[in-house]
Amino acid sequence: MENDLESTHHPSSVDLPRPKSLPTAGDPGRNSGDRAGDPAGDEGAGGDVVMSWPTVPVGEIAQQVRGVSYDKSQVSNSAAPGLRPVLRAGNIQEGSLLLDKDLVYVPDSCIAHQQLLRPGDIVIAASSGSIDVVGKAAQLSEPWEGSFGAFCKVVRPSSDKVNPRYLHHFFQSTGYRRKVSSLAAGANINNLKNEHIDDLLLPLPPLEEQRRIAAILDKVQSLKDLFDARRGTLGSFEGSLFCNLFGDRIEQSINWKRMQFADLCSRLTVGVVVRPASYYCEAGVPALRSLNIKSGNIQRESFVYVSSSDNDTALAKSKLSSGDLVFVRTGRPGTCAVIPPDLDGCNAIDLLLATVDTTLILPEFACSFFNSSTGKAGVLSESRGQIQQHFNAGSLAESMVPVPPLDLQQHYCEILGAHRNRMKRCDLSVDELGRLAHSIASGLLSGV
Repeated sequence: MENDLESTHHPSSVDLPRPKSLPTAGDPGRNSGDRAGDPAGDEGAGGDVVMSWPTVPVGEIAQQVRGVSYDKSQVSNSAAPGLRPVLRAGNIQEGSLLLDKDLVYVPDSCIAHQQLLRPGDIVIAASSGSIDVVGKAAQLSEPWEGSFGAFCKVVRPSSDKVNPRYLHHFFQSTGYRRKVSSLAAGANINNLKNEHIDDLLLPLPPLEEQRRIAAILDKVQSLKDLFDARRGTLGSFEGSLFCNLFGDRIEQSINWKRMQFADLCSRLTVGVVVRPASYYCEAGVPALRSLNIKSGNIQRESFVYVSSSDNDTALAKSKLSSGDLVFVRTGRPGTCAVIPPDLDGCNAIDLLLATVDTTLILPEFACSFFNSSTGKAGVLSESRGQIQQHFNAGSLAESMVPVPPLDLQQHYCEILGAHRNRMKRCDLSVDELGRLAHSIASGLLSGV
C-alpha cells in the first residue's frame, strides 16, 4: 500500500497548479441530506455550482485510535530513558503540532504499539474549557516516537481510501470548525466525542483528484508560510535598527542630553478610567484599550466604541490625535504605540496618553525608545504593584528620555517608515493568501 503522505516544500514561485474542470451542478444522486450533513458548508468560491462527488462519513475512510491512559504519579515533565513523550491538547496548533515543548512523559509500558503516532495521523483537540480550542487539528508529517493523551483524538486515514493530506485539509476547513463547535459546545466543558468525528461527512472524489486538491492547498499553505516567515524577519528589524543607531550611545549618554518626559510633552494624561463601559455603544468612535496596544503598532481587532457626542464632550480629555503616544498601564507596562492618521480623533480606555513637542522629539523615536530594552528597564523600575505591574502618569512624567539631534531622529523615522511599508505589503500578501486558501478550500472541499 503506497504512502500518500506527501511532504510540502516551499515553492520558488507563486504559480499554482491550475484546477481541472470541476464537476458540474445538478447531480440527481446527491440528495438534500448530503448537503445538510456537509460540515464544510454549502457556500464555496462560486456559490451556485454543486460538485457530483459523493460524501462519506469520516469513520468509513479512517479509524480512531484510543489515547493513552496514565496515572498522574507516572508523569514526568522531562525526558528520561524508558519514557516516551505524550501530546496534550495544548500541543495542537492550527495545522501544526508542537513536538518540542510543553510535553509530558510517561513510561513506555503505558503505551500500546497502536497508540504510537504515525506519519499521516491527524491529532484533534477533543476537550477544553474553551470552544476555540476544541476541534483544532494537525497532522504528524514525519516519524516521532511519542503518543497522545486522553484529551486528544487521533484519526488514522486508510490510505487506500483517502489521501492523508486531503483529509488534513478537510480538518482545517472553516466548515469543519463551524460544525465541531456546534457539536462540542457544553455548559462547563466542551467535549468532542468519537461519534462526532466518525459521523462528519467528507466530500470524496477519486484518489487522484484528492492528491491534486491536496497539492494545490499545500502549495497555497507553503506560500503563506513563506510570507509569515518573512513577516517575522521584518518584525525583528525595528528593534535592531533602533539598537544599531542609538543603543550604544543611549547606554553611554554620549553628547545627548536627557530630559524628563513631562518636559518633552504638551499633554500627558490618562484615558477613561471611571466606568468606561457606561460610554460604550455599538458603533461610533473607536476607543483603544490595553489589548489594542502592541509594541509599535495598534491591533485593530476588538475595538470598543463611544459616541461622537461623548467623544467631543464628556470624553474630550482623552481624545487622541494622529502622532499622539499611548502607553499600557497594567500587564505590559510602558508598551507604547503611535496613533496613525486613520485613527485621528479616537479615544482611550485606561491608557496613558502623551502629545510630544515635535520641536524636541519625534513621536516614532519616542515610541521606539520606550519599547527598547533600555526604555523598558526604566519603565519597569517605576512600575508599582507586587502581583501586577502598574505604570502611572507620575512615573511616565519622571522617566528620563535621551534626546538625540532632530536630524538623526528624522533619519531613523524615514528608514522606519520605509520598513513599515514593506511590513504592510507583506501583511497584505499574507491576508490575500489566507483568503485564497479559504476560497480554494471552500470550492474543493465543501462540494461547491
